[in-house]
Amino acid sequence: MRPDVTLLAFDTSAAHCAAALLLNGTVHTHVEDMARGQGERLMVMLEEVLAAHGQTWADLDAIAVGVGPGNFTGIRISVSAARGLALGLGKPAVGVSLFDTTQHLTNRTRVGVPAPRDQTYVMDFDTGQPPAMTNDAQGYALSSAHGTANHIRAMAEIAAARLTAGGDLPRPAPLYVKAPDAAPSRDVPPVILP
Repeated sequence: MRPDVTLLAFDTSAAHCAAALLLNGTVHTHVEDMARGQGERLMVMLEEVLAAHGQTWADLDAIAVGVGPGNFTGIRISVSAARGLALGLGKPAVGVSLFDTTQHLTNRTRVGVPAPRDQTYVMDFDTGQPPAMTNDAQGYALSSAHGTANHIRAMAEIAAARLTAGGDLPRPAPLYVKAPDAAPSRDVPPVILP
């Protein structure tokens, strides 16, 4: 991958729809706060960001996407969009977590992301252990100390660095620290008559 990569990053893992366009070494960000409607807004917003900088989908070298942790549905929206775009455009897609962006922004190895019910998703890059959920995030650099625009900018920078480093990159996949709150119904399904 050439060093002057043109890359579009986006994230819908929380109450926002965020995008960053890395173009000629400069990152241009666009963030819209929204509790709902990311699925309907995402593709339109990405086209607006590209058009605002005189770019088209064909001009992109790669796609970057936020893989979480965060809102279950929001993560699925952006990861599925990134996979579809990568396939349709024949371009690589790079998944970047909020743990990665928080580490990038703070230069700390113990990082955390706010979770539901006053808990925190935590990751310690030094131990190599998988992410966990805790009630005590003391000693962790928190993602909430930085705005969404900073995280989406960091996402674009991290993805570009991974691309220029070369090597195989796995397809983006959602990063879930805990199972979804929803559970399958325990009711016996109805019998369908012929």
